[in-house]
Amino acid sequence: MIEVRNIRKSFGSLEVLKGIDLDIRKGEVVSIVGPSGAGKTTLLQIMGTLEKPDSGSVRVDGVAMESLSRKEMADFRNRRIGFVFQFHQLLPEFTALENVMIPAYIGHASTSEAKARAQELLDFMGLSDRASHKPNELSGGEKQRVAVARALVNHPSVVFADEPSGSLDTKNKGELHQLFFDLRDRFGQTFVIVTHDDELARLTDRTIHMKDGLITDDKNITL
Repeated sequence: MIEVRNIRKSFGSLEVLKGIDLDIRKGEVVSIVGPSGAGKTTLLQIMGTLEKPDSGSVRVDGVAMESLSRKEMADFRNRRIGFVFQFHQLLPEFTALENVMIPAYIGHASTSEAKARAQELLDFMGLSDRASHKPNELSGGEKQRVAVARALVNHPSVVFADEPSGSLDTKNKGELHQLFFDLRDRFGQTFVIVTHDDELARLTDRTIHMKDGLITDDKNITL
């Protein structure tokens, strides 16, 4: 699903990634862990096409990212990649259903198609009775589940999550962590998750440890 070869990235004089090689298989739930400043989020952003490496190559779902124009990359990102962040980033003026529909609209889906897909995801996540509520009427856990639904609305091949449970309490963390595996089993997505949560890292199929811009350990669990 993802092939990373000799990725290097610096910001000014600070070398953040120092030659990363990584393969992630389709259907894996992978966690990336390590101390602050290890380069985890930068690697996630490069794999997700939000940031360009200084050198090296990235292939996502068989497509070489460096071969795409800016517009082609934006289209690829919207259709094939989903993102979940620590803070839900829902638009406050729209309902939960409308927030989930937005990427589908950007991808030129019809209103009926976007609504049906968004409702399917909200139903799966136990939020069918919250679809017409705006973000300020939802709990923290509900907001983050809406954000996950939004990431999945275009049937992406891979979902990148950066500290997705960092702002949640223990109960909601557990529910969100289980949701990633339920979604993988139901829809077949690959999940790559940057986290400081040891419990989530233990649950994932594979844990990649980073330190000082390098991968120091890669623990695999057979699916």
